[in-house]
Amino acid sequence: MLKRFAPLVPLALVTLLFGCAAHTPVSQQVVDQQVQKPSSVSQSSALYQEELATEKELAEFSANSKPYQLPALADSILERGMSLIGTRYRFGGTSEAGFDCSGFIGYLFKEEAGMQLPRSTREMINVKAPLVARNNLKPGDLLFFSTNGRGRVSHAGIYLGDDQFIHSSSRRSGGVRIDNLGDSYWSKTFIEAKRALAMAPASVVARK
Repeated sequence: MLKRFAPLVPLALVTLLFGCAAHTPVSQQVVDQQVQKPSSVSQSSALYQEELATEKELAEFSANSKPYQLPALADSILERGMSLIGTRYRFGGTSEAGFDCSGFIGYLFKEEAGMQLPRSTREMINVKAPLVARNNLKPGDLLFFSTNGRGRVSHAGIYLGDDQFIHSSSRRSGGVRIDNLGDSYWSKTFIEAKRALAMAPASVVARK
């Protein structure tokens, strides 16, 4: 399923990208401060602890018999999202007349998965869903970014696969579009990812 998404991604991405709550790229000084690496030993320990925490969260969802079929729900959400590419960006927008970044995500998750996500990115990043390491991302995972240079979440998108994600970017960059998480701007402003679909209602999962 993911392979059919790849050809739809524009061949040439703009160099300067804009986030939901930002109109200028993060300065190099701020970026350097955000991505400073600890010593190799400390970094390895931190990554190990993060992996254990993620595995624990996912295990708890399984232990609670949460029925969760990622491909089915993710396909529905992403296919609907792809059909909305080009929809204009509108601050505060939550409908097909125009979306902001969190409005776009909330609309798709409500329509296709019966989930009522928080309205703002600051609330959305705090949903009680498993954290997902960047190298373990799956389609449908929520991605959070700090695009304003202050270290706080200010933008969000939905992971498509193959290092690509869909989001409602900004007025100047065309609204709903696909971008690459590996691009310098998005890679440096990425904060974390969460598997919100793990919280999908059992009734919706059963229908899928």
